[in-house]
Amino acid sequence: MHIEKISEIIAHFIGLFEMTTDEMRLRTNYAEGAGPGADGPALPDQDAFTAAFSSDLQLKDYDPGINYKSGSYEIEFGPAHHFGRVFEESLEKLAAIAGKDIPLPHFGDPTDIVLTDEPELTAFAGPGSAISHVLQVNALYDDDYLDMTDGVHAPRDTSFVIEQLADFSTKAEIFTPFASLHRTDTYDGALKIAEDLESYIGNAQNTEDSGVASPDHHFVTTEPMDDKVYVNGKVEADIPALDDFLPDRGLAKLPEEPDDSNTSVEQTDPSGNSLDVTAGANLVVNVASVINTGVITSVSAVMGNYHQIDAISQAFVYSDNDEIASALRSSGHSAEEAGTIAKNIAVFEQSTFEASRHAEPDSADPTFPNSWRVSVIDGDVSFVQWIEQYQFVTDNDTMTVTTSGSEATVLTGGNTSINFSSFFQMGLQYDLVIIGGNVLDINSITQVSLLYDNDWVRAEGDLDPGADIQTGNNLLWNFASIHNVGTDSPFAAMPDYMVETQKAIEDRDPNMPEGLSFDANFQGYAGLNVLYITGNLYDMTIIKQVSILGDSDDVTQAASTILENNPDATVTIDTGSNAVVNIAEIVDYDSFGQTTYLAGQLYSDAILIQGGLVEHDTTQPQPADDRLANEVIAFLDNDDPAGCDCADGVINAGNDFSWSSTHPADVMQSMVA
Repeated sequence: MHIEKISEIIAHFIGLFEMTTDEMRLRTNYAEGAGPGADGPALPDQDAFTAAFSSDLQLKDYDPGINYKSGSYEIEFGPAHHFGRVFEESLEKLAAIAGKDIPLPHFGDPTDIVLTDEPELTAFAGPGSAISHVLQVNALYDDDYLDMTDGVHAPRDTSFVIEQLADFSTKAEIFTPFASLHRTDTYDGALKIAEDLESYIGNAQNTEDSGVASPDHHFVTTEPMDDKVYVNGKVEADIPALDDFLPDRGLAKLPEEPDDSNTSVEQTDPSGNSLDVTAGANLVVNVASVINTGVITSVSAVMGNYHQIDAISQAFVYSDNDEIASALRSSGHSAEEAGTIAKNIAVFEQSTFEASRHAEPDSADPTFPNSWRVSVIDGDVSFVQWIEQYQFVTDNDTMTVTTSGSEATVLTGGNTSINFSSFFQMGLQYDLVIIGGNVLDINSITQVSLLYDNDWVRAEGDLDPGADIQTGNNLLWNFASIHNVGTDSPFAAMPDYMVETQKAIEDRDPNMPEGLSFDANFQGYAGLNVLYITGNLYDMTIIKQVSILGDSDDVTQAASTILENNPDATVTIDTGSNAVVNIAEIVDYDSFGQTTYLAGQLYSDAILIQGGLVEHDTTQPQPADDRLANEVIAFLDNDDPAGCDCADGVINAGNDFSWSSTHPADVMQSMVA
């Protein structure tokens, strides 16, 4: 043992020698071998170097070992009042560590004990907003002039048609109060639209004649019945079929597909003596379809208010006041016998989505979810589909026709103008959607159909009264349908566990609330896919359709000068047979289940407005002004304009319409035959 002690002493002092050597080396390197300077501070004398130095310390042998002195955990090393709380804290932290099954840290100061953070809920990013604005405009100017004789017939001024259509548009505004809605992308703008609609519906509910059709085809109801068909303010059992009312377009109808037979189509009979004139037969169509499934969910929870508004407004205005010469009335085909048909058709539908089930859940041993996946959207979410369709067509033809002893066909109408828009939105699927704010669910359809079809059919010379005249047979068709798919039962009160679920998501608590696990709507689910929207949700679909057609034709049948005797000629003149059609459909999937929890107030409103006006305009056409403007005369010739033959020259400066700057699209625009 003594030898080991000596070895420990030697090893200890060798270590001290090495440390002293290192200190000296460092000091030498630091001072770079230089001694203290003359101006350096004087060092005090050391008592140990004086002769009078003495020490009362007793020299003992080195006894190697470890002398441990604990910190403040022992009573003798700290005051009693400080130890008490420190000891309690240590016990609490040790108990927490033992409960969490984590390795013990190295003990020293109490602050060295660090506990790991609580696990947080992982929130995934939710889907974004979807906003679409569609604007479709068709403008067609097709005013034709045709003269089949060798005479001189002045063209007419058709600007009065545009003026009358503008007046019709103003009169239709009383039936379409929602046509002035402006496109918006903000929640404030959507809320303003909802407030305007609710205000108008509230005023309409206080009107005494609400729900009663007036003689001028004005009908308003704020309680439209679901799954009922409203036609011009009257409830009917079935929806009328458009094909049953479309007029025969005559020469303008699409050719039929040829058959596959090898039968000869050679014609050996001599050509007949006929004249077939079609100046109308125009087809103007707007079609819009929206299927919206922005968020697919079986259960919804709305923490704020719920605004649900459905509105349909339809209007038609037309004038079909025709004048037919008495010499041409033998056939009896006139506007009175084949008049214009105008229909406003609206349908409100409500249904519940029926999910297919492959296997019924076991009621004896039900399964409920025990885990969840949460997606979060910070702020507002918007699903906006805004469609506007406009049609502006004029087909005012001026013709002078006659028979020629052969088959002749004249088609100056037959224009087709179509706007088509189809939108289908497929969103992501969730088992539960929680909206922290309000919900605005707005569906609105506005339809306007305008037609001016005042025609003049005149006779010139001695004619055989055998003409077949058709000046009416027009169709104005507005069809609108709003179909809501979701819950058909009242909204359910907000349960407490839904509020706890919202708080758990905001606090990022990974533990799913117990009440949510036992909701009957989630029976059979192993886990839940949850979407939380912190702001507001506004789902808005707006469709506006305007179709305007001016088809005022002036046809003069002149006596034939080619054949002296032409008694067997067949003459058919059709200045009507126009169709103005608006079709709009909205299918809104509000929910894919049967439960919607609501914490706030429910505002559910619907309104249907159907109106129509039949005008009997008596405006007479006037010849076109063929006089040149003073500036044009000064530019072309300095001679006196009275000396020229102004009757042979017609300058058409065009028609400047406020809604269109398109060019004529018809090769018959200024044809003279």
